[in-house]
Amino acid sequence: MLAKRFKYILVLAFSFFLTIFSVNVFAQDASHEGEHKEEKLDPAKIIMEHIKDAHEFHFFTAGSFHATIPLPVILFSPTKGLSVFSSSHFGHEGEEAHNGYKFDALKNIVAEDGSTVYDFSLTKNVVQMLLALILLVLLMTGIGNKYKKGIGVTSAPKGWQNAIEPVITFVRDDVAKPNLGKKWTKYMPYLLTVFFFILINNLFGLIPGSANVTGNTAFTAVLGILSLIVILFSTNSHFWAHIFWPPGVPIPVKLILIPIELLGVLVIKPAALIIRLFANMVAGHIIILSFISLIFIFGAMTKVAGWGFSPISVAFTVFIYFIEILVAFIQAFIFTNLTAVFIGQAFEGGHDDVDGHHDAVII
Repeated sequence: MLAKRFKYILVLAFSFFLTIFSVNVFAQDASHEGEHKEEKLDPAKIIMEHIKDAHEFHFFTAGSFHATIPLPVILFSPTKGLSVFSSSHFGHEGEEAHNGYKFDALKNIVAEDGSTVYDFSLTKNVVQMLLALILLVLLMTGIGNKYKKGIGVTSAPKGWQNAIEPVITFVRDDVAKPNLGKKWTKYMPYLLTVFFFILINNLFGLIPGSANVTGNTAFTAVLGILSLIVILFSTNSHFWAHIFWPPGVPIPVKLILIPIELLGVLVIKPAALIIRLFANMVAGHIIILSFISLIFIFGAMTKVAGWGFSPISVAFTVFIYFIEILVAFIQAFIFTNLTAVFIGQAFEGGHDDVDGHHDAVII
């Protein structure tokens, strides 16, 4: 009980840490806009700048000091060859050029002379994804080695085994077995990998200054395509027979259903996986940043309104932060569960029961 309360206290403190530093960043951005352009606060622009990918990890700004971790820029140009340097050479706002390269309006690196550039840079999304992958491998191999030694088999589980084992059991009993029947053991490694990889990246995204990896369409698209590949390799002749010639349907209707069924398999199902994860993870970050932005929106009216709304904004930010922790687990589960459902539909053809008993179908 004490450990549980301590965990809640840590999360609460972390939430306030996020709020304080986010407010600091927004204040600095607003002051820079006032100094140089004397423009009104643009919350939409500021929010998008904080949730999209970047070439540095930015934690906070204090006056002219920017707490950042610059990342390596790796470029290849047919005319200049390979160029490797730190992103700090572009300046904090990315307004400076270096070695013939600069940022364009969309924050993409381009050549000043307009020549072709191939960007292989390690952005914060890439770095954070690699860190999540390393953590996943170390965590799971460590737990696996404990089971090999008999810890958790002939004796009670220890350490992270206590936390991970119930999750693995949940995925096995509530995701794999109900949807995959007797074939659940074949797909468990993939389902567990997807679940924990998404979960770790979701939780990493809640750390102040980190990247929202699962809120990036490139990341979710790769996961969706991988699931599509697994689904297609799990299909059988019964499945494709129902796709290309639906039984018991008039021929004119068949001609309409065939392209719809193909789109459902090749486009709609992976798109459902991709868009659902992306939209839900981006939405939470936008809501948190929107509540913080309200402080400055009210402050632009009067300072009293800005200070008066600050406690309300902070309270809602902390509340949404708690919700986001729950969403991190829910979205990992939903992606994994839908993947299992689609795989089960692929090898069952929609008319076989999960235990592998096939009903007679007249075509």
